[in-house]
Amino acid sequence: MTEFKQAPVVGSKRVDAGAPGTKAKVYFTRSIDAEHLIKLYNLVNENIYGKVAIKLHTGEKHGPNILPRDMVQAFQATVPDSAIVETNTLYPGDRYTTEGHRDTLKVNGWTFCPVDILDEEGDVALPVRNGLRLKEVHMGGHLTNYDSLIVLTHFKGHAMGGFGGSMKNIAIGCASGQVGKREVHLVVDEMPANFEEWPMKEQFMETMADSAKATCDYFGKHIVFLNVMRRMSVDCDCAGVAAEEPTIADIGICASTDILAIDQACCDMVFTKPEGDQKDLVERITSRHGLHQLTAMLKQKMGNPQYELIEVE
Repeated sequence: MTEFKQAPVVGSKRVDAGAPGTKAKVYFTRSIDAEHLIKLYNLVNENIYGKVAIKLHTGEKHGPNILPRDMVQAFQATVPDSAIVETNTLYPGDRYTTEGHRDTLKVNGWTFCPVDILDEEGDVALPVRNGLRLKEVHMGGHLTNYDSLIVLTHFKGHAMGGFGGSMKNIAIGCASGQVGKREVHLVVDEMPANFEEWPMKEQFMETMADSAKATCDYFGKHIVFLNVMRRMSVDCDCAGVAAEEPTIADIGICASTDILAIDQACCDMVFTKPEGDQKDLVERITSRHGLHQLTAMLKQKMGNPQYELIEVE
């Protein structure tokens, strides 16, 4: 059995997930298939009830790295009264408008269940309690129609965030396309045409934490997180067919009720991967100061960086 060690949280004094004290539970399996995704979900779903949103990055057209449709379909079928939820993008592309977004959903095969484009009819402002940089973030207006949220995430790299885990999935993915995403990217008043001129690194990690906190606070205990570590390109699924081919082997699936613990655990497994094939993804994360996502969540008291990794066969 491969033993994964713990990587430090940049900027945090609490750097060892194995330190004494209360620990969050993160369930882990090396098997990436519907059966094991469902098995892990069933270990964390005690507080999921009512109308359920499944937040998934459905990707640009023909994206080579998005989660397998058959796996997601089998999973969604086990969750009563559920729908996949998405929001439109801030940048022009396949998912910039609701019409274009719906066409992209068809192309990518997300046709087996309802898909709710949350900002199709506008947005709703959610407060950020004691925000690091933001006081409120506008989410897709339909978000508040749901009782529970399942954050089903393809863990991978990201051009601006360094990595895209559970936090990024809801921080950007629940924010409305033309209002909330501007707030999170700190380009409300002026949006440079070149995204490389947008605020990045620590600023961006902290606004993402603020946005994710707003959603987590809204759902309270009725939210769970699933990170699927497969085809982990250095690029996000928003890059579509332009995404770099992954150079790191697949790792597995994690599940938790703690957003910080699950993203911490995934980063730890990437950074300490014994096969040594993580160089490109680690470089992407560190060059963007991506681990500050974890520090920002810790500052916001969004979860526990100390966790117990429980392997499930």
